[in-house]
Amino acid sequence: MKYFSSLIPLVLGFIVLLLSNTLSEISLINAILQCILFALVVCLPTWLTGRMSYVDIGWPWGLAVIGVVVYFYGEGDPTRVTMVSIAYLFAGGRMGIDALRMWVSGELKTELPRYAYQRRRWEKTGKSKASLVKQVEVISQGMANISFLALPALIIASNPQANISIFEVIGLSLWIIAFVIESISDRQKHSFIRKMKASGESNKVCNVGLWKYSRHPNYFAEWMVWNALVIASIPSWLALYNNEAVVVWILLGVGLLFASRIMYVTLVYYTGAIPAEYYSVKKRPEYKAYQESTNMFFPGPPK
Repeated sequence: MKYFSSLIPLVLGFIVLLLSNTLSEISLINAILQCILFALVVCLPTWLTGRMSYVDIGWPWGLAVIGVVVYFYGEGDPTRVTMVSIAYLFAGGRMGIDALRMWVSGELKTELPRYAYQRRRWEKTGKSKASLVKQVEVISQGMANISFLALPALIIASNPQANISIFEVIGLSLWIIAFVIESISDRQKHSFIRKMKASGESNKVCNVGLWKYSRHPNYFAEWMVWNALVIASIPSWLALYNNEAVVVWILLGVGLLFASRIMYVTLVYYTGAIPAEYYSVKKRPEYKAYQESTNMFFPGPPK
């Protein structure tokens, strides 16, 4: 059971979607497409190579799949459906294209550090069957796309009301700001790396631009992208009240909050900040001082 415990909340989230009068059909379509995508792009390559890094291809393109599904099968207001579809397509496509670049350049021929770090967790929890654990780990990413991470899109795309709520305006504005910040921070990091390579330096600490105020501004911005989607979902979730059993309606609302929680835990503890810093401290002599002077996740002035 210890091998499959991480899947339990994700499976329960999907069951809630299947129990929904409004979202069950579109959820099932999304689930089928996500299973096909992950089986071919993530699970099979992971089994053949022993590397989990293929999640970086499957997960973002899975977000793009959600955007396509809600565009063609969302029965809500067309403007609202189009906007949330574009949000998922942009978010998934941006990361997915970069992942394909990494695959073409050969960067995925070795396990990415954030996935290599998982072995430390397996040892602490007594998980010795590496092949099984790897499959469960990558499947959990697909299950997230099937359940909680699909929730904002599915709920928003179900709302037939033409009037736009203030929550949707706030959510859309926050999403644009967060998406831009994430893109800028990634661009600043890539530019810094290119300059270091051009000058013949290595293992230097990126502390320029947004990286002066957070050691992981891209992760923070990614989390805010999801918070923005949750905020934008509130009016559409409220609109579901008359069409759903009260228990299902409440659980859908809890699921929206859980989407934010999942992304925070992932971006800080699971494959985000902490795994990255474990290796950065070992590789970069100046990183310890950077940790002492700069906030890890939430931006703030240098200490």
